[in-house]
Amino acid sequence: METRLLGSSSLAITPICLGTMTFGEQTAERDAHAQLDLARERGINFIDTAELYAVPARAETYGATETIVGNWLKRQDRESFIVATKVAGPARTMPWIRGGTLNYTRANLRAALDASLRRLQTDYVDLYQLHWPDRNQPMFGDWQYDPEMERDSIPIKVQLEALAELVAEGKIRAIGLSNEHPWGVMEFVRHAEEFSLPRVAAIQNAYNLLNRTYEVGLAEVCHRERVGLLAYSPLAFGLLTGKYLDNPRIAGRFTSFANFGQRYDKPGVAAAVAAYCSLAREHGLTPTQLALAFMRSRWCVASTIVGASSVTQLTEDLDACEVKLGDEVLSAIDRLYLLHGNVAP
Repeated sequence: METRLLGSSSLAITPICLGTMTFGEQTAERDAHAQLDLARERGINFIDTAELYAVPARAETYGATETIVGNWLKRQDRESFIVATKVAGPARTMPWIRGGTLNYTRANLRAALDASLRRLQTDYVDLYQLHWPDRNQPMFGDWQYDPEMERDSIPIKVQLEALAELVAEGKIRAIGLSNEHPWGVMEFVRHAEEFSLPRVAAIQNAYNLLNRTYEVGLAEVCHRERVGLLAYSPLAFGLLTGKYLDNPRIAGRFTSFANFGQRYDKPGVAAAVAAYCSLAREHGLTPTQLALAFMRSRWCVASTIVGASSVTQLTEDLDACEVKLGDEVLSAIDRLYLLHGNVAP
């Protein structure tokens, strides 16, 4: 599989990244290692995880995913893989992580990274990401900015200065953002340039057929500032496989974990999913093939994060990523997008 540089960094990543948030919840360690083996065999060099995983986040599984990945990684040639992880921030109630005090202070960033390195059994991470902004911002299904929700937050310059220390110590090769917005990206870039601090190499945001909000403002910002998009949830939590259309109660992440309804249980989602699934079948494709091949067709996607709960599912997803869509299908996708819009922001 080919590689490309991630943003302005020196990280050479594959266009497919293995997402791991099921490891330790839906996926036991043995099966997780089988997924990692498969990804390696298919030429994927990019692995994404986070300190709060497995998902849904809870005290009992905190750090489990990094531990599982670390137990596999210690048996590999470390330099052959690009390993990304994320630090949990404020605005989520998680008292089991650093006592619930999760602002991006110098002390918290250092403590979080050191703990991740221990679990991953490595001396460094290639990409260290802020899981979501420290400041007030709509996220995970919230779709309107509310100035009344303002709270104290760590200044972006202070966050960058803390990360710069960790980069200088060799513990981080590049830094990234996640669930960010145009203003935040530009502020990180501005402070990096003005004060000679590390530049952001990547942004990890949701992007799929039901949510193309990235294209509105972030696509231009990230293109001009050389920030690569790591697109997560390409199958919209499994909705874009079409499996919930005939049986809305079928077993899956969407039905098993009710707290994810905030993003996907919205008016218009079912109709949009049905339309894209119908389009796929009209062209002899599975809905999964349409959704994942669309991701590979997008100029703005540096790498698509593909996660699965089993090797069988991951195999299907990786095969779907290799499908190339013709101009007729891509044009039809855009027509449906203009009809349905961003129904799951």
